[in-house]
Order: sequence, then C-alpha cells, then structure tokens
Amino acid sequence: MRFSVPGPRSLAGQLFAMQAVLIAVVVAGYALFTYVSDRSQAEEAARRQARAVARSVADSPSVLEAARTSDPTAELQPYALKVMRDTEVDFITIMNPRGIRWTHPDPAQIGQPFRGHTAKALKGETFDETYTGTLGPSVRAVTPIQDGKEIVGLVSAGIRVEEITQRVQEQLTALLGVAAGALALGAVGTYVINARLRRHTHGMNAAELSRMHDYHQAALHAVREGLLMLDGQYRVALINDGGRELLGVAGDVVGRSVAELGLPAPLTGALLASEPRVDEVHLTAARVLVINTSPVSGGERRGTVVTLRDVTELQSLMGELDSERGFTQALRSQAHEAANRLHTVVSLIELGRAEEAVEFATAELELAQALTDQVVAAVSEPVLAALLLGKTAQANERGVELMVSQDSSLDDGLLPESLPSRDLVTILGNLIDNAVDAAQGSVRARVTVAAYTQDTEDPGALDDAPELVLRVSDTGPGVDPEHAEAVFQRGFSTKPAGPGGRGLGLALVRQAVQRHEGTLSVSEAAGGGAQFEVRLPLRESGAVAEGVTSGTSVSSGAGGDA
Repeated sequence: MRFSVPGPRSLAGQLFAMQAVLIAVVVAGYALFTYVSDRSQAEEAARRQARAVARSVADSPSVLEAARTSDPTAELQPYALKVMRDTEVDFITIMNPRGIRWTHPDPAQIGQPFRGHTAKALKGETFDETYTGTLGPSVRAVTPIQDGKEIVGLVSAGIRVEEITQRVQEQLTALLGVAAGALALGAVGTYVINARLRRHTHGMNAAELSRMHDYHQAALHAVREGLLMLDGQYRVALINDGGRELLGVAGDVVGRSVAELGLPAPLTGALLASEPRVDEVHLTAARVLVINTSPVSGGERRGTVVTLRDVTELQSLMGELDSERGFTQALRSQAHEAANRLHTVVSLIELGRAEEAVEFATAELELAQALTDQVVAAVSEPVLAALLLGKTAQANERGVELMVSQDSSLDDGLLPESLPSRDLVTILGNLIDNAVDAAQGSVRARVTVAAYTQDTEDPGALDDAPELVLRVSDTGPGVDPEHAEAVFQRGFSTKPAGPGGRGLGLALVRQAVQRHEGTLSVSEAAGGGAQFEVRLPLRESGAVAEGVTSGTSVSSGAGGDA
C-alpha cells in the first residue's frame, strides 16, 4: 500500500493553521485561568456567606432564648431550615457547647455530635474551614452563641464544595460558549484574510516565494537594459543596476520621487506621464536613451514599469551613416559633373579647339583646388577639414554656399585627447546641417563657418587655458527670441517631422557641449538669420597654441532641425 506524502502547504494555508492554533491556545489558556480564578473567588465568597449567615443566626435573640429552654430543637429546627432556604446555604447546625446538634438538614443527625472543630468558637472566636462532614466536603463557618460572656451554644453554617464547583462549572460553560464563538469568528476572519492572501500569492508557499524572489533578483541584475518600477505616487519602487547606470543616479533611490532624481525635465515628464510611452528618445547628460513606459493597473493605478535602452552608440553610428550617405551623394553628383566636363573637353578637342579645351580643364582644376586649399589653409585639423569639404559639396547640391570664415585658424595637433573628433563631428556637423536647412531657399543662401582658438573671456575661470570656438551662421529666417532656449530641447523643430522625426540635432549638440563643460548660445547673425556659438575649454597643457583672433558666435539655422 502506497502513501502519498503531502507537499508543502501554501503560505496562506500555513498562516491560517498558525492563526487558528494561536487563537485556540489563547482561548484555552484564558478559560483555564478564568476557571482557577473563578473557583478561588467562589470559595472566598462561600466563606464570607457562611460567616455572615452563622453570625446572623448566633446574634438572633430568638436563638439565644431557645438555647435556654429544655428542648431547643423544637424551636430551632424550623428556624434553621427557613434560614437555609432564604440564604441558600447547604446547612445550618445549631449545637450546645459540647457539640451535640440541636438542628440539622437531616433530622436523623439531630442529637449526634458535630463533625468539625469547635475549639476556637468555644474561646469566643468566629472561624471558617473546609471540612468533610455528614453532607460531604464543605466550606463552613463556626461561631459562638453568647449570653454576655457565657457561651450557651454554637452555630455552624456551610456550603458544600460540590455546590461551589457546580457554580463555577456553570460560569465555565458560559465562558467556553463565548470562547467557542470567538474562536469560530476568528477562524472565519482568518480564513477570509488568508483566502485573499492566497489570491495575491497565487497559492505559493514560502519556499516557492523565496525561490521566485531569488530568481527575480538574479534576472533583474543580469539584464543590461535599464528597468525602473514606480509606485502609484511615482516613487521609485525598484531599479536595477542597468537603470542606475543609464540614468546616472547613485545611492539609495528607492522610495524617492522621480522628480527628486535630478533627471532632465523632458525625461522626468515622460516618467511622470500617465499615458504609456513607446520607443521615445530622450537625452541625459551623456547618453541617448529610448524609453518605454507601461502603467500597472488592477482597477486602480498601481504604478509604472519603465524600460531604458542606451542608443548613444547607435545614434552616433546613424549620424556617421548619414554623413557617409551625404558624402556618397556628393561624390555621385561630382562624378556626374565631372562626366559633363569631360564630355565638354572631348567635344572641344573633336571640334579642333584643343587650346580652348585645355583652358576649360585647367580652370575647373584650379577652382576645385582653390576650394580645397581654402578649407585646409583655414582648418588643417584633418577631421574637421574633411567634414567641411564634405558639407560644402552637400550644401552646393542643395543650392547653398558654404564658406569658411577668414577668421578661422585651427592647425593640426592643437586639439587635446580629451576632446575626441567624434564629438567635434557631432557638434559642427549638426550645426551645419541645421544652418543649411535654414538657409535653403533664401536669397543668396549662404552658411558661414568659423573655427579657431582664443584665450578664455571668463574672468572667473579657474585657469587661463584657451578655448575652442566654433561659429556657424546662416541667411535663414533666424531664431525667435522666445525660442532661444527651446531650440535646444529634444523634439523642438519649426519644420514638419520626417520619417525619422526631428528635434534631436541641436539637443545632441548641447549634450556634447555640456559633457565637455562648454557653452552653447544662439543670437541673430550680422546679415540676418541665426548664429550659434560653441565654446569648449582646452585644458591639456601644451596642446593648444596661442589664439589668432577673437570671434563671436557659432550659428545654425533656426528654421532647421532643432
């Protein structure tokens, strides 16, 4: 015969059993305590009642008078039986000083000696005791009947112990009834509470909950993506290691409001929003994050689950891909123009005009070389020079003239390692793209770029290290002063959103500038349009030469992708 071993009970079942046992033990203990206490109190009450009845009988004048007669029983027996009924005692025995009974509940015991002690009563004292007499164990009191100082008889009144026990048992029965009701009520309440708990724990026992918690913690910290859980009051209920790293928060943030984490305002607004967010791009001080939010509800709002993905590298690669795509388009256009020029030269030669063909080809070569020489002479730093040449070709394709200011002077090797070329491409590339967007379609569409170094103009600076100044201006519609700060916010744009969205370029510029503790400003250009200026401190000693000239601002088209 096989016996199945029951599995561990659920946590709710264990709590129900524990609470039921606890209530039963408490009720049983209280019942026992009450029984002992009530019995003691009942015995004490019986002693007081017996003493009072005995003294009342002994002090009665009719009892004293009957004790002087030749046949006291004739008068005292009816009297004693009446007092017994009226006072609810089990016996009243009146006897002579030698202990011979004059009265007794059992008439056959009249004339027999009293069973009990009488020595103290014969000395004039009233006392009580528990003694086993003809009626069984009883609590009795014995007192003298005195005529002056003479003791003419004794009175004993008592209550049987059996009667006392019966009284206590009646009280105990009522108590047990109340206790049983309390136990039943407690059991029902416990069952209801534990049924609700069982629903919340899905019937799992403590071991299963502990194991699930361990799995939960392991999975939470193993996920590289950020995970953030907010309660109904938008306080942090849970955050994993990835979330701390991506949001740049440290210390114990659990229990703190999202508004107290020091996050950028747009990101804080997204986390505090009640509606879900799907693949929304936000910028922190050093990262580009994609966030998704999903409210947790069960009839009422219980919180929000937030996932965070770091797309900083992806965004950078997309920017580089866009640049490469632009370069490819420029090369395709240049190849088309070169083919046209080559056909022109061949046609001139076929027409027998070789000299004119040579002059035409020479002029085209000189024009191309002049553009390259102009850019390299002003900005010989290779990455920026290549960027400017590529952007020049792209701007020309869109009907915009891109010029390098004569103020520009940036030699190769001047930039420190702390200022990577990728950040310079992000800053200057986005500003130029923004300016070309703004200038396109304007009269004499033009974008002017300046890049140089100069000594810091901040008298409160901690050191006198030079700074890199990048200035981009355009001939577009300019920047509304009311939007001077908003243009740097992610999502702001004065142009319709394209397939990839708008409003990220200038936000990325400001992020890169702030990462290097620089400044970014926008103002009106001298010839109209907008002008953006970036100043980046160069703090590595020996890395930067003396600045050549002073400059003003770097500009980008306000009407472009902000």
